[in-house]
Amino acid sequence: MKKHSDLSLSEVHNTVETDVKGGFWRRLFAFLGPAYLVSVGYMDPGNWATDLAGGSRFGYALLWVLVMSNLIALLLQSLSARLGVVARRDLAQASRELYHPAANIFNYILAEIAIAATDLAEVLGMAIGLQLLFGIPLVWGVGISVLDAFLLLFLMQLGIRKLEAFILGLILIIGGAFLVQMILAKPDVSEMAVGLIPSIPNSEALFIAIGIIGATVMPHNLYLHSALVQSRKINPTPEGLRRAIKYNIIDSAIALNLALFVNGAILVLAAAVFHKQGYSGVSEIQDAHQLLEPLLGKSYAPALFAIALIAAGQSSTVTGTLAGQIVMEGYLDLRIAPWLRRIITRLLAVVPAIIAISLFGEHATGDMLVLSQVILSMQLGFAIIPLLHYVSDRKRMGDFVIGFWAKTGGWLSAVVIVALNVWLVAGEVSSWMQNAGEHAWIVQFIVLPFLLFAGGMLLYIVFKPMLLPTLKRITRLPHGAFTGLEESPAPQYQEIAVSLDFSGADTKTLQHALHLGGKTAHYVLFHAVESAGAWVMGAEIQDRETGIDHQNMERYAERLREMGYTCEVVIGYGRARKAIPEFIATRNADILVMGAHGHRTIKDLIFGATVDAVRHAVNIPVLIVR
Repeated sequence: MKKHSDLSLSEVHNTVETDVKGGFWRRLFAFLGPAYLVSVGYMDPGNWATDLAGGSRFGYALLWVLVMSNLIALLLQSLSARLGVVARRDLAQASRELYHPAANIFNYILAEIAIAATDLAEVLGMAIGLQLLFGIPLVWGVGISVLDAFLLLFLMQLGIRKLEAFILGLILIIGGAFLVQMILAKPDVSEMAVGLIPSIPNSEALFIAIGIIGATVMPHNLYLHSALVQSRKINPTPEGLRRAIKYNIIDSAIALNLALFVNGAILVLAAAVFHKQGYSGVSEIQDAHQLLEPLLGKSYAPALFAIALIAAGQSSTVTGTLAGQIVMEGYLDLRIAPWLRRIITRLLAVVPAIIAISLFGEHATGDMLVLSQVILSMQLGFAIIPLLHYVSDRKRMGDFVIGFWAKTGGWLSAVVIVALNVWLVAGEVSSWMQNAGEHAWIVQFIVLPFLLFAGGMLLYIVFKPMLLPTLKRITRLPHGAFTGLEESPAPQYQEIAVSLDFSGADTKTLQHALHLGGKTAHYVLFHAVESAGAWVMGAEIQDRETGIDHQNMERYAERLREMGYTCEVVIGYGRARKAIPEFIATRNADILVMGAHGHRTIKDLIFGATVDAVRHAVNIPVLIVR
């Protein structure tokens, strides 16, 4: 079993039961969810501009590009889910196994930049939606988006299923809003059918098609999906793993087809409303919103558009923040407080957005959305290629290694996506060079060297596993066979540590501890003084609270000695979640007994989840009494 530091999204890891009784639909329902969180990345505000541009300029002609992009996304997301189900690793952890630590540091930095760029698009999308719906200035809307970090923290406390239900609700809002708008637009079904036949009208259409493909497959979704599928408890047998893979593929197909509907609806709306009326230059979200009412003749059409935009930005930002946590923990094996991690992720997007809007005005949002897509394009190969290497390796994946056709399709998709994105980045950099004027040196001496270095690193990512295969850690696939069970004597606890906090749980905690060791064991009663002074001064604190706490602990000890038990008292200082593991590290205790209060949501945010933090920080058995 993996230790806590190896678990991806440990707060929700293995928390959803899938071994349910019933038929196909009940079993499928247990697995449904992760792909919906992933799918919102395929309909985020960053995709809207390319869909609007494609529909307004070329009508329905580029619908086939969306379908092709969706098929590529379905293949890559299914491979990501397979990685998580079989290897029980997320993509960042898998990359850490495949490459040198220095390369992983580069990959991590690039992934963080890409996630910040994703978050930037989502922050701007939500801010634009708030402005269109309520007239709120963009800077205010960007500032309001900081609150999303706390919303995610609240939802995670409720459990992964509640988070999935929240995201599904937002997806239904987006889909419903565009369904109504499509009905109002009355698109030509026969022309839509023709648009499913591959064709490229001209070079401009090719550029937009590349933009659609580049904006569809998001690198952070691959990290996210491989982690989210691990929230399910999976029977670790070949049959159980195959069942999990099958249901996750179905989950991906349903969710990504919903994303395809949304993207297709935006393109169809642009084709039926703007292209048909001769408005071929609509690519800005604000322009589309302004034109909907006069062209459709319905006052609520723009409102539906803005509501869908807010829902898309809100849902995408939740999943993007989760991806940031996965990347940091997977690449660096570094865990920080979830609220801090999410605030950092959000500020990395909010601060540049506020600065740019303040300096260049609200018209800069379009350029910022384009920049975010270029940055995403740069990171895509660094996510796809390690995924393909890992799931293609029989030594790591065993019987669940991908077959010839999946491998061929995956590498072909990777080549196409990387080539198109390289072209897209080259085009944007060339445009920067032409428009930079006297500041062209910035592009020449900073941007171009970085891009060349990134190109060299991409070649390393591609060829290193082929030429220099190293197995830091091979995935151990469980075979599911019974390994035997021998009768063993009951454990004897000679020293029992008991954590007390003067709450109603103390009596039960002590009762359980005394039953474990009886009168032959030695009991160490521990309490952490958590006053502000104790946090700062530690053992030097001599305040009234510390004195009262020490007296109460001595009363506990005195009563236990009267009952015939051997015990001593130890006082710690500072937060209990840190003080208890430090205390355990100094003792030879056989087991720790502590009480739980059942705090949920807001109380956990205020007081902290002490039990959860402690049980992962100590290396002895922990009995939690509630």
